[in-house]
Amino acid sequence: MKLKQLESFLGSLQQFENPKAENSFGDVTDKVVADFGCGCGTLGLAADLLGAEHVIGFDIDAESIEIASSNADELEIGHNIDVNVMYLDVLDRTIDTVVMNPPFGTRKKGADMDFLSVALKVASQAVYSLHKTSTRDHIKRTALREYNASSAEVLCELRFDVPQLYKFHKKKEVDVAVDLWRFVPKTIRGKHS
Repeated sequence: MKLKQLESFLGSLQQFENPKAENSFGDVTDKVVADFGCGCGTLGLAADLLGAEHVIGFDIDAESIEIASSNADELEIGHNIDVNVMYLDVLDRTIDTVVMNPPFGTRKKGADMDFLSVALKVASQAVYSLHKTSTRDHIKRTALREYNASSAEVLCELRFDVPQLYKFHKKKEVDVAVDLWRFVPKTIRGKHS
């Protein structure tokens, strides 16, 4: 699938109004991919469209899960995707790659790091995650020293226009600088250390 087609597909997906709080590395095609905090399913659906063997979406918001399932059905790829209302510490399947856009930790300090910690424990190949650019040094240092990542690399810098979705958002829209990271977990003889 060409990137323009992927962008068109993803741009047409239903989004949720009241949320609760390039494959150049070979980490997606023919891999089991988990989308942590999947929301409406955008990242997981993108992984499926890029050739993932199987995609599992995790979220604690039942409404988000319904929307993600609806979006998968809309793209006629629901047979390859499971979405579950559950917490990240309840995993019983081997995960090759984790993709996620965690809460940035602005309201609940460290929320993004909780996601990253679990992702690096369960992913056998890679973790792709979005984090505020202003936390770059902290993210890298913590991933390498405390979360057992063997590498932590910013793949690109992005700008997000975050709309006022939550009651605690004070402004109608905020422009946020964001990094797309690729983390590789440490392994010993094919297993996590």
